[in-house]
Parts: sequence; C-alpha cells; structure tokens
Amino acid sequence: MDGIDAAEEWLDAWAAQTSEHAARSVELSRQVAALTGTAEGRDGAIRVTVGSTGQVERLELDDRVHELPGPRLAEEIVAVMRRAQAALSSRVSQAVQDTVGADTETGRAVIHSFETRFPVVEREENR
Repeated sequence: MDGIDAAEEWLDAWAAQTSEHAARSVELSRQVAALTGTAEGRDGAIRVTVGSTGQVERLELDDRVHELPGPRLAEEIVAVMRRAQAALSSRVSQAVQDTVGADTETGRAVIHSFETRFPVVEREENR
C-alpha cells in the first residue's frame, strides 16, 4: 500500500503544480493582452502608442511636424513606432517576470517572441 499511497501523493502534487502553472500562464496572457507601449520623438511632436500585439492604437502629431518634409516625417513616425513596440516588449518582460518567471519555458518563449518581433532601437533624433 505504501507504493500506491506515494504514487497518489506524487500525482496529487504534480496535478497541483500543473494547475498552478496553468493559472499563472492565464494571468500572464491576461496581463499581456492589456499592455501598451508608448514612445515619442521630435521633442514630443510625434507620439505613438501600440497595443499588445504591436499594432498602432494611437498616433499623435502636433503642428511642429509641418517643419519636416514628407519622407522625413514618415521616417520619424516609423522610428517612434518601433520605440513604442520596444517599450511594449520591455513591459511584457516585466509581466513575465511577475507571473510565470523569466526562467521558465513559458517565460523564455514569450520574452523571445516579443524581443524578436520588437527589438530595442536607438533614438535617431537630430538627423
């Protein structure tokens, strides 16, 4: 009977651990879905906010952008968008750390996914 009892205890512990991991993963998913990233450029003349998948949710331009030729304005907007996506990636990394942990298989996979899609970019002002 001791072998059966030990096996049942092990199975119960494994099931509890699996349930806890699943609950943390669900919480991570919920948190990531609510995250945004924001960045600005041109002394605040351009501001971009991206949603949890990196899509642009908000683009704010003030009148100072009229000083830029069209192609330069487009470059600036894309650069700010990329910085907003990198900010999102950073926020996701923190959410991973706070929920499942960055050292778990799930944590590493999520962080890698965001860092690959939205790498850190350098500010390119004063061109």
